[in-house]
Amino acid sequence: MRTEITKELLEHYFEITKKAFEELTEILPQNTHLDTIAKDFYNMAKTYFDDAKYFMEKGDYINAFGALYYAHAWLDAGARLGLWDVKHNNKLFTVD
Repeated sequence: MRTEITKELLEHYFEITKKAFEELTEILPQNTHLDTIAKDFYNMAKTYFDDAKYFMEKGDYINAFGALYYAHAWLDAGARLGLWDVKHNNKLFTVD
């Protein structure tokens, strides 16, 4: 059982979330209500991801870890809602 958040652990989860961002493919028609929601989910994920980088650079690994998990959670929720095609990738997302 892990009892601390290390730089290596953070780097591992940054890489996983980065891959999740790369896996997303837009599928919704532009300028629709769901397209707006997809953009909002993406922007929330990106903001939390950027916050996680900021916290990590400041040496605040606990808040970096929390922000990183929020980032991935926004992507995962969007994938579950069908806001993006994630190619049935159930290693990065809770789909299928």
